[in-house]
Amino acid sequence: MSDKPNHPSLHKCQTAPLKPSVQSAAALRVRFAQLGVTLVELVVFIVIMGVALAGVLKVLEITGRNSADPLVRKQALSIAESLLLEIQQQPFTFCDPDDANASTATSTTDCTTETQDTNPAGAGAIAGPFPNTESRYSNTNPFDNVADYGGFTMPNAECAGICNPNDTTPLANLGSYAATVTITRDGATLGLNNDAALRVSVRVTGPANTVVTLSGYRVRYAPNI
Repeated sequence: MSDKPNHPSLHKCQTAPLKPSVQSAAALRVRFAQLGVTLVELVVFIVIMGVALAGVLKVLEITGRNSADPLVRKQALSIAESLLLEIQQQPFTFCDPDDANASTATSTTDCTTETQDTNPAGAGAIAGPFPNTESRYSNTNPFDNVADYGGFTMPNAECAGICNPNDTTPLANLGSYAATVTITRDGATLGLNNDAALRVSVRVTGPANTVVTLSGYRVRYAPNI
């Protein structure tokens, strides 16, 4: 028997040289090489950011350009509401309010001088005023019934802009607005005689192609004024 210890594996481990792994070194070099970005990746990033920035700037441009539009529309709506209310508050009787029988007439035949609608059975829009000597801006002979406003417009020959009743002085800062009134007989829509109700439409235009149209009905309550 031999006195030498029989540890071949241990002997082999002790004598084997410790060399660095070639694969580990290659992997390390790849790892360091991937810490940056390539030229292609940088160009793609710049293009994407440029497109995104252009989109944001376009939205800001449109927002800034249209920021005044709500104010313009609100002003046009205010003009239309005011004029529609003014018209609807006027009397709607068979006779013109200046007629002596206006408060008692139950048909146009009861009128002594002037009816409010000279053609009750007519179709299409009403063309006022009745009589045609009345004016919205007159203090002595003003519009005094709904039909007087048929075909009314602002600005016109008496008012160079948007004016209040009985006053031909244009309101400040409203020179870019215009109003048109259309009145039609439309009682049939409400189940009445066609001349028993009038449909009043007020159309107002303003800057930036702003258009506002409001419509309402006025039903005859004759013979009361």
